[in-house]
Amino acid sequence: MAFLCSRLNLAATMALAAMLTAPAGAQPSDTAAAHGKYPPPVTMTSEQMHAHMMQELGIEAMQPGPSGNPTAPNHANYDEALANPYPNLPRALVMKNGQRVTTAEQWWNERRPQIERMYEKYVYGFIPKNVPQVHWKVVAVDHEFIGFHPVIAKEVIGHVDNSAYPLISVNIRMMVVTPADVKGPVPMLMMFGPANFPAPNQPSRAEYKKINDAMKTLLIKQDPSLKQVFEEHPAWEPEQRPPFRFPTLNADGGLPNTWELIAAGWGFTKIDTNSIQADNGAGLTRGIIGLTNHGQPRTPEQWGALRAWAWGASRGLDFLKTDPQVNGNEVGIEGVSRWGKAALITMAFDKRFRMVLVGSSGKGGATPLRRHFGEEVASLASSGEFHWMDGNFLKYAATKAKFGSMNPGDIPVDSNELIAMCAPRLVFISYGIPAKGDARWLDQRGSWMATVDASKVWTLLGAKGLSPAPAQNYHTAPMPPVNHGLLGGKLAWRQDDGGHTDAPNMIFFIHWANKWMKYTKQSQ
Repeated sequence: MAFLCSRLNLAATMALAAMLTAPAGAQPSDTAAAHGKYPPPVTMTSEQMHAHMMQELGIEAMQPGPSGNPTAPNHANYDEALANPYPNLPRALVMKNGQRVTTAEQWWNERRPQIERMYEKYVYGFIPKNVPQVHWKVVAVDHEFIGFHPVIAKEVIGHVDNSAYPLISVNIRMMVVTPADVKGPVPMLMMFGPANFPAPNQPSRAEYKKINDAMKTLLIKQDPSLKQVFEEHPAWEPEQRPPFRFPTLNADGGLPNTWELIAAGWGFTKIDTNSIQADNGAGLTRGIIGLTNHGQPRTPEQWGALRAWAWGASRGLDFLKTDPQVNGNEVGIEGVSRWGKAALITMAFDKRFRMVLVGSSGKGGATPLRRHFGEEVASLASSGEFHWMDGNFLKYAATKAKFGSMNPGDIPVDSNELIAMCAPRLVFISYGIPAKGDARWLDQRGSWMATVDASKVWTLLGAKGLSPAPAQNYHTAPMPPVNHGLLGGKLAWRQDDGGHTDAPNMIFFIHWANKWMKYTKQSQ
């Protein structure tokens, strides 16, 4: 009977977890909704949401994005001679009026705010002023082992106040893991991705015996003939203690990233982006974007999913700064691909983050938007990925509109300036190689060019940027050889020989960050 109660408690716990971790924008039943007090959220497909934004902007036709298939008629360009039609990146250290930025004060007080506002207006969107407060609660604590190191894993839920519009619930889910054998507080790396317990603590053998005895008793009560079956198979148990399994190694043969972090005396946090904002256009009237708009479609200048995920990471940092096991001044952010874009955006807009590992981020991240190579602005603006950006971003792929037509060269900012917004903090740009799956579509060279140009802002602010610094300007500077990182400054670059992952670069990132933080693991 005790086991049955345990089962019931487990079911109740699972039901609660399902409610708390439902995709962003899940609609719970609500008495106010039933009485028509609040208008229901608008429901559209992603295609309908895209068409709605085109209508809002007065766009009649858009340039389609190129195909990633090299044999398709509209295949992406991979000819470097055709890659820079505009051809220069915006100058990070020249203000809108043409005045050069020569002092740190000019950067902080004038130029950086200009760049931030332009990114908000034309690319990622503004965060509405009415975003509700987030209330954090630890809902479960588990004592686990990662790589033979004891850790404390906390499931943390951030409930966004939805009292102004109860039809949409947003509950940010995080998993906060800190080493239990290290003197704290410890550095922390927040990582975009699924937020699950990394190595759930299992019952002991004696506890498994109690569970199995109780299960057999219940089964025999339901079907007395099973008593003979159990007697004939005395060694069989309904529940088996899982055997120890060695971890799946990274592509470079290294240990999993989380093992490397814990072994180095760091903690890590997994934050579930889907619990903040769904990764599709149909979800724009749900999630945190939908909640702030009371279920209505966003306006052209409002934020897209990338900025929403970055906002969620900032709210997660709010919680981490209250955790005594975490050094709140040494928190970094990490992500790969679309999450690499979000990680760089998080770092750029929230100066409280100390460091970032940007993995294979491509367009919308570290790769210049105006580069005609691989993925294009039209790939984002005309496809199922338009929801990453604000509505105004669609203008730069418009071929027929009330304002005429526009192209990527009309965008007043670019990725060199996004990277520069992170100066003089710790920024590590990571890529793999196309042969292993880090496709040319991502334009690794374009990201290198943007990184080289951004480095001058670190210099202006009295910090060491790329080191050793390239002798040539960003147009001509040769990329470093694969597996040869530039890790001597606070702006770092390394292209490893792996695929679409930053896993091979994690150990380099840890050692590089430790050097600048002057952090040495101290065992308990």
